[in-house]
Amino acid sequence: MNIRLLGAHNSESKDIRPACVLIDNFLAVDAGGLASGLTFSEQLAIEALLITHHHYDHIKDIPMLGMNFYVTKSKINIYAIPQVYEALTYLFEYPGKLYTNFLTHPRENPTINFTAIEPLQPFSIKQYQILPVLMKHSVPSVGYQITAPQGETLFYSGDTGHGLEEVWPHISPDLLIIEVTLADGLRKSANEPYHFTPGLLRKELISFRKIKRYLPKVITVHMSPQSPDWERITDQLKRVAVDLKADIVPGYEGMQITL
Repeated sequence: MNIRLLGAHNSESKDIRPACVLIDNFLAVDAGGLASGLTFSEQLAIEALLITHHHYDHIKDIPMLGMNFYVTKSKINIYAIPQVYEALTYLFEYPGKLYTNFLTHPRENPTINFTAIEPLQPFSIKQYQILPVLMKHSVPSVGYQITAPQGETLFYSGDTGHGLEEVWPHISPDLLIIEVTLADGLRKSANEPYHFTPGLLRKELISFRKIKRYLPKVITVHMSPQSPDWERITDQLKRVAVDLKADIVPGYEGMQITL
């Protein structure tokens, strides 16, 4: 399994994009940097897109992706919980027609084929097994465990926060891509919308190890590079890695991992 981070943050600039992961060139998770991070030909190679939740930085590139597929008379399959469909419909059908609704256009054969999924109801895409798991966040959200035909397994959390002891029994990843948004000094600000600080992540990884008897490699995403706390967060993550004797590294655009 080849994993490529197209976006690893919660903001955007010339070289920074919101969260988005591409797996084996055909399966994407979240669309924060999906169109802006790929060439046209690379976009058209995508056969399926999994969305964790409907916040803007996770669905941002879907309209442009729809246009690029429409122009070439291609189709894209999107899998997500029903709340994501509702949000996309609202986005496309905003009064005054914000943009072409590729969920229904062209009428006879829409560019986007949307499949509603439910937590803990597994499904397959090609020979890849997908398990959506309900996460802790301010809006309904799922993470995805993705298992390749040869057995390599990734879990991508999307945005989430404390209280994941209910999640860990369902997954056994070789690689965990999980969010860390704020520094430990802002723990109270992280708790309410369900985001992680390094210290909160530490607590959840201890819970993971207690339940699963191991720790996977961990890549963190969703930080703001322009934040004055950027260096503080990375230093705190290093201390967590040392304390837990774990492999924990911040993700970055263009990062590639092979399982």
